[in-house]
Amino acid sequence: MKEFNAKIEIIGINPFVFIPDDVLNYIFEKAEKNKGKIPVRIKIEGHEFEQTLIKYSGHWRLYLNTPMRQSAKKEVGQITRIEIEFDPNERKVPFHPKFKKALEENENAKKIFDNLSPSLQKEILRYLSFLKTEESIDRNVKKAVNFLLGKERFIGREKP
Repeated sequence: MKEFNAKIEIIGINPFVFIPDDVLNYIFEKAEKNKGKIPVRIKIEGHEFEQTLIKYSGHWRLYLNTPMRQSAKKEVGQITRIEIEFDPNERKVPFHPKFKKALEENENAKKIFDNLSPSLQKEILRYLSFLKTEESIDRNVKKAVNFLLGKERFIGREKP
């Protein structure tokens, strides 16, 4: 793991830190790439998380979501201690069983889902995987299927 201190900045509504060049080069070497999204494991003030390095607007950024900052007791404008390492493990978002069943029961929706970009598929699966109550799961599985069929908005989108 590489360690560094960084000031938490913000772009839009997204808090992040810039990664020092020597740390970036270390991650690139471990990842065997310097383009696209790079999965990493981090510790922020000793609290462990999975995250993804992303290049945006010409700069590599490590975004720090609310649970990360709350665990570290750090906010925008503060300096934080970060440890980072490339994460070679494949990250799969689980397919919610109710959504899988709903797609099996609706051939058109399944065909549309299968033809979506991998990132949009992942966005839908991730959204469904974080739901807690059976009621919200059932409601959102229905919304997801209707979204795929062009009948309803879902995850802030009009149509796939």
